Amino acid sequence: MRLDAHQHFWRYTPAEYDWIDARMGRIARDFLPADLEPELARSGLDGCLAVQARSSLDETRFLLALSRAHPFVRGVVGWVDFTAPDVARTLATFAAERALVGLRHIVQAEPDDFLLRPDFRRGIAALAGTGLVYDVLVYPRQLPAVRSFVAAFPGQAFVLDHLAKPAIARGEREPWESAFRALGSFPNLACKVSGLVTEAAWNTWKPDDFRFYLDVALETFGPERLLFGSDWPVCLVAARDHAEVFGLVQSWADALSPSEREGLFGRNAARLYRIP
Repeated sequence: MRLDAHQHFWRYTPAEYDWIDARMGRIARDFLPADLEPELARSGLDGCLAVQARSSLDETRFLLALSRAHPFVRGVVGWVDFTAPDVARTLATFAAERALVGLRHIVQAEPDDFLLRPDFRRGIAALAGTGLVYDVLVYPRQLPAVRSFVAAFPGQAFVLDHLAKPAIARGEREPWESAFRALGSFPNLACKVSGLVTEAAWNTWKPDDFRFYLDVALETFGPERLLFGSDWPVCLVAARDHAEVFGLVQSWADALSPSEREGLFGRNAARLYRIP
């Protein structure tokens, strides 16, 4: 199974997606499964994981409905309010949803110590026994908190999104590299090779701009804990189409063995998110 482990769907409204500014006009419209399915086919991918882009239970329900209507949407990473006292009850309401494979919160928009909050950690503890993965979405400055966070839950599966968004456009290596490498020792943490083009110089980037960051990710997590994700349609602000983003990672991955490439482009995601 070949998977895109990170993409989004939405019905666009300016109020709900106020982070889409004037520079990002290309994605200020609806993006739905009918738009993505031919893009996946062109890249030779069989399916995808749809990831939340709004912090609401309606978003989770919306993505689950899409997965029921479109079988190529093989899993959903949704959202719940982990700080809510009744988070365990909320999780129980989704227990029958086989397509729900993970959850995340947009921590990059929160204070740097958000992952240290007792109420948020109480919510993460409620994931025990659900089999759900928690996706970690942060900026490099928040990586020290990620280390403490992941260490506190050794039995919980985590996936770091977008290599924690290194500043590729500026060619910055530190402090991202040191903090990123420190996470490799946690066996319960994997990493998505995703969201890279939007951190580079939009539409003028070159493949060599990413090699250092991709090599560090491989050295840190090994091929068995890396997952390809396009971050479509957000990637369209910085690349021509899904195929260009896929081709960027595919070219870098030519140095991997056939088995390692199979892992990167689907098998690792299927294993970690328990996708049949």
